[in-house]
Amino acid sequence: MTKKKGFWIIGVAVAAVLLIGGVWVWQAQDGAAESAGGGEPVTVNLAINSGLSTFSILKEQGKLDGLLAEVNAKASWSEVAGGPALLESIAAKRADISFLGDGAALQGQAAGLPFVNIGVLSEGAKLNSLLVRPDSGIKDVSDLKGKKIALPKGTTSHVYFVKLLGQYGLTESDVSIINLQHAEAASALQSGQVDALSIIDPYKTQLLGQKQAVMLTPKEAVKAPIALVVRSGFLKEHPEIVKTVLEAIGDTVEWQNANPEEAAELFAGLKSLDVGLIKAINANLQLTFSPITEDISAVQQQSADFLYESKLIKKQITYTDYVDNSLIEEALKGD
Repeated sequence: MTKKKGFWIIGVAVAAVLLIGGVWVWQAQDGAAESAGGGEPVTVNLAINSGLSTFSILKEQGKLDGLLAEVNAKASWSEVAGGPALLESIAAKRADISFLGDGAALQGQAAGLPFVNIGVLSEGAKLNSLLVRPDSGIKDVSDLKGKKIALPKGTTSHVYFVKLLGQYGLTESDVSIINLQHAEAASALQSGQVDALSIIDPYKTQLLGQKQAVMLTPKEAVKAPIALVVRSGFLKEHPEIVKTVLEAIGDTVEWQNANPEEAAELFAGLKSLDVGLIKAINANLQLTFSPITEDISAVQQQSADFLYESKLIKKQITYTDYVDNSLIEEALKGD
């Protein structure tokens, strides 16, 4: 297996997909359509956004099936290769519930895709990193002026990199950005085609562990929240099913945080990867299960404003217009 093929994508790889449409944000109303009655079970389409995630555990443990049966529903699982594919699935009604990093989520909402942010899986303080080759001579971000930087444009890694440049008084015009997806960017750094890359796990942990890169530390932490999302039409018709899934996700996050060894072994079995590597990656995720707070909303709004000012999205958005914390708050009350 080549090094390039050895890379795999964690569930937070994200990128831009611009589709035209209107966003409709669901607000809970009495008399909303429910599925708990008789008839054929309602299918809820759950998408695993790339390789390893809480959703992978939720599927493998099988506990959700019984819970959904109680509300006359059943799960249909799919796996998508990052943000662009997930946004397409939402637009085509092939995905009802999943999760997204900040880059893809914000671009999808600016483009009018019909989904709502309903909770947080991670604040993403350790999601992104800036790596350089050990022999590059680059000691800090200020040394990047005039250098080639690999990253997937419009993604969480892109947003992170530009925010990082700003901490050192630099902008995108000071560097040469090479638009590559994460796996290709990692390979480009290895082969010396680029000087640095902005990247997510597992690539960061793999490259650092193989002594093929060193990490540049930001002056201040740059958060990149991972949000739970639901397709607006499904939420309008089946809020009780969404609540049931949320409760199961919350229980799974709690189990994953309390049982890191077992979670790592489960992932290792699924992907034939080293348990130690997976434990390090999972620790960087800093999983949570919480409503979208004012602080998280402020971080997301800052990122949305950056994307608009950088002409990466064509519409300026107010992030809180796309947030509904009501169901996750109900789910947390049930604990």
